[in-house]
Amino acid sequence: MARKQTTTLTRRQTLRTAAAVIAAPTLIPTRLLGADAPSGKIHIGMIGVGWMGGENLNAFLEVKECRVVAIADVDQNHLASAVKSVNAKYGDEGCKAYKDFRELIGQNDLQAVCISTPDHWHSIPAIAAAKAKKDIYCEKPLSKTLAEGIAMVQAAQQNHRIWQTGSWQRSGNDFRRAAELVLNGYVGKVRRVEVGLPSGHADFERTGNNRPNSDPPKEVDYDFWVGPSEMVPFNPCRFHKNWRWNYNFGGGQLMDWIGHHCDIAHWGLASTSYGVGPDDEIGPMEVSATAEFPPRDALWNTATKYRVECKYPKGIELTIAGGYDEIRSGAKWIGEEGWVWVDRSGFETSKPEWKKEIEQREKGKDLKVLLKDTHGAHQREFIECVKSRKKTLTPAEVAHRSTTPGHLGYIASVVGRTLKWDVAKQQIVGDPEAWKLLSRPIRAPWHV
Repeated sequence: MARKQTTTLTRRQTLRTAAAVIAAPTLIPTRLLGADAPSGKIHIGMIGVGWMGGENLNAFLEVKECRVVAIADVDQNHLASAVKSVNAKYGDEGCKAYKDFRELIGQNDLQAVCISTPDHWHSIPAIAAAKAKKDIYCEKPLSKTLAEGIAMVQAAQQNHRIWQTGSWQRSGNDFRRAAELVLNGYVGKVRRVEVGLPSGHADFERTGNNRPNSDPPKEVDYDFWVGPSEMVPFNPCRFHKNWRWNYNFGGGQLMDWIGHHCDIAHWGLASTSYGVGPDDEIGPMEVSATAEFPPRDALWNTATKYRVECKYPKGIELTIAGGYDEIRSGAKWIGEEGWVWVDRSGFETSKPEWKKEIEQREKGKDLKVLLKDTHGAHQREFIECVKSRKKTLTPAEVAHRSTTPGHLGYIASVVGRTLKWDVAKQQIVGDPEAWKLLSRPIRAPWHV
């Protein structure tokens, strides 16, 4: 059974939340921004080199146009191992090591950073990097809360930063061609979109979810690791990798995957012909949701089963679900003339000949809407855009729009009612209780 959660905020926290939302900027499309291109090899620093951070590090080490010159991590084991691998790759001792990301950002010869921290640590280093005029590659989901996402977009825009989000599916051939089929009218007018995400919890560290609290590992600065979130006792079940199953640090399967499949769903809708606007302006007008939650004080307390129903312009309905067999994993666009479905396992169409035709037309550039082909190199595209100052596949405002239905879906499931969303103003309309949940308390001395 779905269980309603309640949240209380102090008056000071409420005012801080209000200020964050009231100050929400108009999201300026990245296509209107630009800056002078730097010359030579791009120097990049890595903030967080655990699971995804390690994968991103390996990817950037293979990009000849850049050089990894610094690494920051509060886990000394992660830090030492990553620095060793970088120095081995380049055959020297030139990679600098930091525990504090602020020291890395302050390194003068640095032009870009890659942020691969847990979700609760995305906004603060990203905003600091933007203000320091560093270009940014940041893991998905863009932000821990919707208000933090707005602040991150604002920082990137005001400082004219190139931004790539780790929603790498946009660099995959199947995802690109599936979206092109929809954008070029093969399914006709889109009526419905289904986004299937995982449910439950995945034990990545094989800790289980019932181990006792303990002292943190000696090699980890746990206070720094918790950072802006509420301080809680160390427990291995909500630490490396498995932090995503606790709302203090992550957002469960919904937010872990929203930046992938919902991002692709939006990509296929990003056309004025559907009345939903370009990629960096898309969003729902109305959101309702149900979810099943473990006890709030459980180590893994994120929703195990959820369903989010969204209404978009022009009568388009979008469902995001985890734990419902009728909603297939991936993104599926259903229109008047047929359907297209795509996942990491491939893509299918209601008319099999569409797949071959779209590939041939793409090669011949015979498409009204032809999406950018990065040849599967998401990190390399970021470096190319740092040099050219051209828009990446997944800039900050695109990632923010892709995660918005997830943030709103969580809030709707907590308050237990339908939310009205003002896409242009980035505000929940007429619901003060839900409005407060756009943000979260930030533990001193950190701030967004």
